[in-house]
Amino acid sequence: MEFRPCIDIHNGKVKQIVGGSLRDGQDSAAENFVSGQDAAFYAEFYKSRGIRGGHVILLNAKDSPYYMETKEQALRALRAYPGGLQVGGGITPDNAQEFLEAGASHVIVTSYVFRDGRVDYGNLEKLLAVTGRERLVLDLSCRRKALPAPDADRGMMDNAYYIVTDRWQKFTEERITTELLDRLSSFADEFLIHAVDVEGKASGIERELVELLGGWKRIPVTYAGGVGSFSHLAQLKEWGQDHLHVTVGSALDLFGGSMAFDQVLQFCRKGNGAEE
Repeated sequence: MEFRPCIDIHNGKVKQIVGGSLRDGQDSAAENFVSGQDAAFYAEFYKSRGIRGGHVILLNAKDSPYYMETKEQALRALRAYPGGLQVGGGITPDNAQEFLEAGASHVIVTSYVFRDGRVDYGNLEKLLAVTGRERLVLDLSCRRKALPAPDADRGMMDNAYYIVTDRWQKFTEERITTELLDRLSSFADEFLIHAVDVEGKASGIERELVELLGGWKRIPVTYAGGVGSFSHLAQLKEWGQDHLHVTVGSALDLFGGSMAFDQVLQFCRKGNGAEE
């Protein structure tokens, strides 16, 4: 298990938010933490610790009045740690090269590769023409979908995890299955998967999703969402068969939480040395 750090940028500031609360209309989100430091500060911190593979996420839509400020923060982070960070949020073939030239090791893409709720393999090929497979991460962040009445009224649930796009606000028809992971793995170097319903809540990880991902072992997968204690990290290691990498956000003392950064790093590297 590797620790993969994060730098989430919203309205031009580094933040930790509740993932499912993000709304484009008013550029709003429920905030757990708003940093007084810029994105480059965190990039330099991760660089000083020798931690690679973290993700910088732009959480504003391109038509937001905050987008350019958010983008500038992301570019500062990439320039501060060239080759050490991945970047995602509104990536297309038109702007991927700019972020790669600014220092991103990979670009992270979700929304561009879906059309009408399905994977658009033509768009994937267009991305690959710019990035190559070795510099592309597919973000397959997902959440469960409520069933319509009358099924919902009878207490029935759809237990599948559906990929969501547009900053986790729009459901696709694509479910996380081993078959889908198999197909998409030929296009990407890694997968990044947020469990959106627990993202930013530090309330526990999604066991069913973790077990599915942990049993699939073709390319690296980073899981994010719900980690709030060292017992959660131990569960992730066990249920994910020690195959998944992990992102911890709001629970870290770096972002106002209670989990000591150095202990988290030690746990991920060695699997011990941290107390509940």
